[in-house]
Amino acid sequence: MNTKPGIIGTKLGMTQLYKDDGTVQRVTVLDMSDVVVAGKRTKEKDGYVAIVFGLRDAKEKHLAKAQSGAFKKNNVAPKRVLREIRCTEEFAAKFEVGAKPALTDIFEVGQVVDTQGITRGRGFSGVVRRWSFAGFVQTHGTHEYRRHGGSIGTNMTPGRTLPNIKMPGQYGNEQVSVLNLKVARIDAEKGLLLVEGGIPGPKNHVVTIRQAVKSKIRKQR
Repeated sequence: MNTKPGIIGTKLGMTQLYKDDGTVQRVTVLDMSDVVVAGKRTKEKDGYVAIVFGLRDAKEKHLAKAQSGAFKKNNVAPKRVLREIRCTEEFAAKFEVGAKPALTDIFEVGQVVDTQGITRGRGFSGVVRRWSFAGFVQTHGTHEYRRHGGSIGTNMTPGRTLPNIKMPGQYGNEQVSVLNLKVARIDAEKGLLLVEGGIPGPKNHVVTIRQAVKSKIRKQR
């Protein structure tokens, strides 16, 4: 189980930064200004340790009674989005329920992080868009097969279409993780985190960002 420190936020979009040597750094801007600690999970009560982060205010009439009661018990304003982040007991002890977490307590500039989000849904798509197929030959005799996928099976053995053949179908709207991105800048006052590279999901979408679990540590010679 991944217990690396992390947080949720809203993807605002992409921009670019200029380094001291003049090179351009493409970054994704994440907004954590309205994230609060909505609750905690303890080993004694729940069997595991986690922090519940809340995002975006919600009206009480849109919540179930159990949800509304949990917010009132923790003295936290109702939130529309809740995410649990598994962590260690030492990390969970840094934050109080109802308080806004400080980004500097979780990340630092130059740190390698993992990001996770839901990609944009593209509906039912063909093989050219979904799998980047080249399509059929574009000659004067070609009819109706310019963007087709071609053969999907065999003749006699095994005599059926095998599983996992690339075909048209639902494209996008799935959870995707991008690993080993670097933190480019932290704006603690505005609650903004700038991460180098692209993060899955459209603008104003909720994403999860955690410290990397597969970052390569180079051996110093």
